Amino acid sequence: MNSDRNFTIVHAEVVTPRGIIHDGAVQVEKGIITYVGSAAGAPSDSANSSKIIDAKGSYVLPGFIDVHVHGGMLEDFSVPSQEGFDAITKLHCSQGTTSMLATSMTMPKEVIDEILEQVNTYIHNDMPYAQLVGVHLEGPFISPKWPGSQNPVHIVPPNREWVEAWETQYPGLIKQVTFAPEREGAHELIRYLRKKGIVAAAGHTDATYEEIMAAAEVGLHHAVHMFNAMTPLHHRKPGTAGALLSNPALSAEIIADGIHVHKAGIQLLASVKTDHNLILITDAMSAAGLGNGEYMLGDLPVVVKDNVCTLKENEATLAGSTLTMIRGFRHLVQEIGLSVERASEAASLNPAKLIRIDQHTGSIETGKQADLLLVDPDLNLQDVWVKGRLFQN
Repeated sequence: MNSDRNFTIVHAEVVTPRGIIHDGAVQVEKGIITYVGSAAGAPSDSANSSKIIDAKGSYVLPGFIDVHVHGGMLEDFSVPSQEGFDAITKLHCSQGTTSMLATSMTMPKEVIDEILEQVNTYIHNDMPYAQLVGVHLEGPFISPKWPGSQNPVHIVPPNREWVEAWETQYPGLIKQVTFAPEREGAHELIRYLRKKGIVAAAGHTDATYEEIMAAAEVGLHHAVHMFNAMTPLHHRKPGTAGALLSNPALSAEIIADGIHVHKAGIQLLASVKTDHNLILITDAMSAAGLGNGEYMLGDLPVVVKDNVCTLKENEATLAGSTLTMIRGFRHLVQEIGLSVERASEAASLNPAKLIRIDQHTGSIETGKQADLLLVDPDLNLQDVWVKGRLFQN
């Protein structure tokens, strides 16, 4: 039934790629956006015109797209199950995420095989909450020197043959692969990923500035959780961080939780990533949506205290987060000082462009699916629609 996916939101601050429409309206028919403009000019002769939602000056934003998220509500994409996927997508949908990539950990090949099989099955059925739009493989092709919260036992060199076999079996399912671009075989992998339209991302890497720049020449164009698990910026050895900051062709993710990166670091990153190159992520783990306690991230135990996640065996090492996209969005606006439009771009349009789903979602434009958020002036989330369907707990 499409009757519940026909509505018009009026008297809203509508955030679009061309700016905010004040006292604006968004009309939706059968889950597709059919009008974006002034409330005064909204069509009134549509079959859905009787269902009017008065925003009363709240923002209408495009739904958030999280390209780096491991789990929530005790569930982890690296321990895959259809029930687990429901729990993860329901939690994050309740926090404004309408599309997401199921993100794996560095795991044995047979586990990754199972993750891909389970996600492929899930996305070919009706997904009731946030939509899984693909898989992000974070590892196992990372640096043993920068494992972070990844299990070093499972780290292997970049292996094009594995990725090619996965892509052949599940065409288009893998949207992003994170690896250490300085390792042997990385350039071959990068060329293959770019040929297939898959995001080639640096992460958990010991690369020098020169090695990142060389990888960019053959197609590397993205980096995960900026400043974390990478060689840092030094004035004589710029490292991975320096290469990412200085190369405008490279996009970068940021965990905007006030824990992973200092305020000044996020402000610096935002000042140089101005051309659709700043991407908000959560890197949320199974503890997201829950409180203090002991949890698992992949196959490693993690302790969570006051929203800080660390490895149980090494509490100096951060291990994912409990962040949600609405909290990260608020942090970008209220703590970092980005405009609502810029923060929305980082949370929605930029990730949509990165993984090439922007023709369907990521912005409020006619013809796109109605992945929408109603957010009050204090940036509290009020309502979420996925493909025009109102999320209800």
